[in-house]
Amino acid sequence: MKNHSVSLLIASTLVFAASCAPAAKTQAPVAATAQTIKVTEIASGLGFPWGAAILPDGSILVTERDGRLRIIRDGKLVEAPITGVPAVLNDGQGGLFDVALHPDFATNGLVYLSFAKGTKSSNHTAVVRGKFDGKALTNVEPVFDAVPERQTQAHFGGRLLFMPDKTLIVTLGDGYKYRDKAQDLSSDLGKIVRITDTGAPAPGNPFEGQSGKRPEIYSYGHRNVQGIARDPVSGTLYAHEHGPKGGDEVNVIQPGKNYGWPVITYGVDYSGAPISMENKRDGMEQPLVYWVPSIAPSSMVFYTGSLFPQWKGDLLVTALAGQQIRRVDLENGAVKAQETLLTEREERYRAIIQAPDGSLIALTDDPEGKVLRLTPN
Repeated sequence: MKNHSVSLLIASTLVFAASCAPAAKTQAPVAATAQTIKVTEIASGLGFPWGAAILPDGSILVTERDGRLRIIRDGKLVEAPITGVPAVLNDGQGGLFDVALHPDFATNGLVYLSFAKGTKSSNHTAVVRGKFDGKALTNVEPVFDAVPERQTQAHFGGRLLFMPDKTLIVTLGDGYKYRDKAQDLSSDLGKIVRITDTGAPAPGNPFEGQSGKRPEIYSYGHRNVQGIARDPVSGTLYAHEHGPKGGDEVNVIQPGKNYGWPVITYGVDYSGAPISMENKRDGMEQPLVYWVPSIAPSSMVFYTGSLFPQWKGDLLVTALAGQQIRRVDLENGAVKAQETLLTEREERYRAIIQAPDGSLIALTDDPEGKVLRLTPN
């Protein structure tokens, strides 16, 4: 285990959003503040770790994108992977994605996994669940399979979040070459879906009982959602998605709402060509905050702990291209400011979760990826 006391020069950017108007973004810097965070390396040598979940005994389950599920027990990475994990499509951005515990894990032992399933020419995002006995997943069964099949190995989405009613939120990308499907309610591509813990469309979903519209869809018009978090006090659901060249977004997710992709966007295509001439349109939601240039947001947590009291009630967003953790300072539902964290480490951050003690667990996106614990110094 390695400890590093990191003195962070936190660059802050103010972003203001009126409660009744579209979010406005500026890049005017404010005075930077110095803060010290202790970074403890609790595991290394993981192959592109993607998701993590903390067990009741404090052990940490970690997914590796190439298809392995690992466990950190008593502060050490167990050499043998967990068995029983289904085969994944480990190609491009595909692989094993997130891991989540059933809300009743203490009594039922159920672990949920999201992953890319299929072949290079025919694949989709899938979710399974199995009972965890400490070394293996048993009785693994399918929970959800997104439709239709795609022929690309990118934009899978793949984040999982259980809601208080024990329904499961699954984020789904647009498949990269199928961007128009994000507006198609007969397709799961470019959607956030809400299902029961067994995989059925959740009762009360916005398109329930409507012909030609998939009943699992909760929101639509997304590009590639890889961050999902909920404020446990207000119940507000937040999601972030990758933009193209610029235009990464954090959105407040409401059932049945259209978040615009690809009809409206603050980004352009990778070639520099416009995707749309519009960034606003009636009937389509505006982001809470967006980033130009892109930071490539990859996961998100709503911080509720007490170890970092100044962060309580804020969003913490990991970034790949940005090589940072971005704090989005929220006040009364609006963005007050932003801060960049851990940029001096020059790491691609893939995921972040909050531990029960208020510390943070972060994963780095690397063939020799790390699991880091963040605490005040």
